[in-house]
Amino acid sequence: MFQGATSLSLDAKGRLSVPTRLRDALGESSGQLTITKHPHGCLMIFPRSEWERFRERIAALPMQAQWWKRIFLGNAMDVDMDATGRVLISPELRAAGGLTKEAVLLGMGSYLELWDAQAYAAQEAEAMKGEMPDVFKDFSF
Repeated sequence: MFQGATSLSLDAKGRLSVPTRLRDALGESSGQLTITKHPHGCLMIFPRSEWERFRERIAALPMQAQWWKRIFLGNAMDVDMDATGRVLISPELRAAGGLTKEAVLLGMGSYLELWDAQAYAAQEAEAMKGEMPDVFKDFSF
C-alpha cells in the first residue's frame, strides 16, 4: 500500500531515483514496474503484479472504452529498477506527463503517481479552492 508524497528530481537522462522507503514494496515484483499515462496529466507507476490486475480490468472494458484502452495499455512501458533504485522514464512518457526536472511522487494505494512538481501544485491548489465532491458529504474527518 503506497501513500505519502515525495519531492524528487529526474536526472539529465530522465531517470527517477525511487525513494528508499518505497524500494522494498516495489522490489516485491523483482524491481519490475510498468509506467503508463494517467488521464489527469501525470504518470502511473505500478509494481508488475498490480499492473497485471489493472491491465486485466482495462482489457475487459467494452468497445466504447477503446480509446481509453489505447491510452492506458498502448502507452504502457515495462521498466526495471536498477541496482541503485533508479528507473528510466522514457522520453515519450516524460513528455506525456509534462515532466522536466522537479517532480512529486504520490502514493495512491496500489500504485504511484508521478507528477511534474509545478503542475501538481497548480492542480492541487485549484482543487482545494473548489467544493469537496458529494462523496465526502457524509464523511467525517
